[in-house]
Amino acid sequence: MPPTPTTPPEPGEAPIRDRGDACPGALRLHAAADGLLARLRLPAGRLTPRQVMVLADAAEEMGDGSLSVTSRGNAELRGLRDGCGAGLAALLADAGLLPSPTHERVRNIVASPAAGLDGLGHADVQLWARALDAALCAEPRAAALSGRFLFALDDGRGDVAGLGGDVTLIAAPNGAALLTAGTETFRLTAPEPATAADATAPAPAGTATAPTATAVRAALACALAFLDAAEAAGTGAWRPRELPAGRLPDWAGALVRAAVTAEPVPSSSPPPAPPPPAPGPLGDHALHVLAPLGRLTAARLRALAEGADEVRLTPWRGVVVVGPSADRLPALAAHGLVTDPADARTGVTACTGTPGCAKSLADVRADAARAPGGPLPVHYSGCERRCGHPHGARIEVTALDPDTYLLDGAPVPRTALAEAVAAARTKPMES
Repeated sequence: MPPTPTTPPEPGEAPIRDRGDACPGALRLHAAADGLLARLRLPAGRLTPRQVMVLADAAEEMGDGSLSVTSRGNAELRGLRDGCGAGLAALLADAGLLPSPTHERVRNIVASPAAGLDGLGHADVQLWARALDAALCAEPRAAALSGRFLFALDDGRGDVAGLGGDVTLIAAPNGAALLTAGTETFRLTAPEPATAADATAPAPAGTATAPTATAVRAALACALAFLDAAEAAGTGAWRPRELPAGRLPDWAGALVRAAVTAEPVPSSSPPPAPPPPAPGPLGDHALHVLAPLGRLTAARLRALAEGADEVRLTPWRGVVVVGPSADRLPALAAHGLVTDPADARTGVTACTGTPGCAKSLADVRADAARAPGGPLPVHYSGCERRCGHPHGARIEVTALDPDTYLLDGAPVPRTALAEAVAAARTKPMES
């Protein structure tokens, strides 16, 4: 969660941030109560099997032996020892996890994790994510984005469109896409091929298709337009929603200058996000499993990498494993991963809590580990900041002190928490 602005805004006014974004990264380590913390940006959550094994080794040799999956599908190494920064950076760079030291904190890209795997969606936005990452790293000005600026790339199924992206792209039929930047929405149309032969010829391996190129140009143009507006406003805004009224970016002009064909469409709130994919098979050659409370031990990481073509961390603290079929599920379950939708751990998330976080008021992970099952997600927070909370409908459990929690606004003694959570997870949510 962002620190309190040094100049608190008046009600209804934009915040004034007169200090820089201190969001941790792979090179800027954060000193937590349990040691140093490194946050690794993983565009679309994508990892190769070798990279998974490198992170498993790093967690064991330098940290607490585990990797945490964030609500943006990024990864955190915790409990890192003092003085490990240079060694960790070299290890990550060698594994291809640090393509740009100047841009490593701005590579915040979530994309539909099942894109290209199950026959759903209108485009493989995983390809969009790779192209956008390359474009970000190649643009010097993009390094000025805050570590919280988020790109969301949805293949049309609606799974990541509601994750609060600052620039959101939703694939549509026939190579089109919807782009939302701030509060404005545009319909993007890919350019027509120059000749009939161009329309039927396959794209060379490793190159972006016309829809991909259009989407990437549009997303980058909007990010740079935000930087222009933030500089002009002079309030230190980290995200478009923090800009003062009258200082909003010229989104339409930015798209025109980027040679993107864009038509304004009426803005509307994104539809409620569908529930995350259930643990289990995902198409014929992929699996989806959940990391209990978002934690992957080194042993679990190595089990996920075994026989995989690719691993994708998800915004729901899960992992999509590309390559294996359903016969790998029992082996993954034996390592403690959630592979069954009926598992009580499905939908349960928590912040770090004590002793890892000095601001936490309780050991929320211990209480979350005892959470009863239910259809509604539940998030346990150690303080009112509610770090790492998921998007969408959920039950909120927030520590008031070591022995008392606030459950959706009502104080509950810790001794009665499990019973109260069980009732809340099965109660219909108010619209």
